[in-house]
Amino acid sequence: MCPPARLAVLLIAALTAACGGDERTLTVTATAYTSSPGETDDTPNIAAWGDTLAPGMKVIAVSRDLLELGLVQGAEVTIDGLDGRYVVLDKMHPRWNEKIDIYMGENVKKARDWGRREVTIRWEGAED
Repeated sequence: MCPPARLAVLLIAALTAACGGDERTLTVTATAYTSSPGETDDTPNIAAWGDTLAPGMKVIAVSRDLLELGLVQGAEVTIDGLDGRYVVLDKMHPRWNEKIDIYMGENVKKARDWGRREVTIRWEGAED
């Protein structure tokens, strides 16, 4: 269950998305993942929507609660502190909330070094 203040932030974010076009921000927990069979299944390069992942791609997976905020397949986000734009091409297990997973290709060490951090993500709200 979300604390009331966090619930208010999510509600405002959802309402902003309905109005469309504005930059949206949200602070989330960020971890990292790789295309290793131990982290996924027997098709480690295939994301949840069927997209094929390859090392070097700037991709994130999102917790399913973020889908409602417009972070759907193909949405582009920036992550404060990281260069470039990341594309949403994967979604996480339903047990996670307010979380992203940054794709690190096959570099398990890089993913472990990333660890778990709080980051701010930015994206454009949906247009009406």
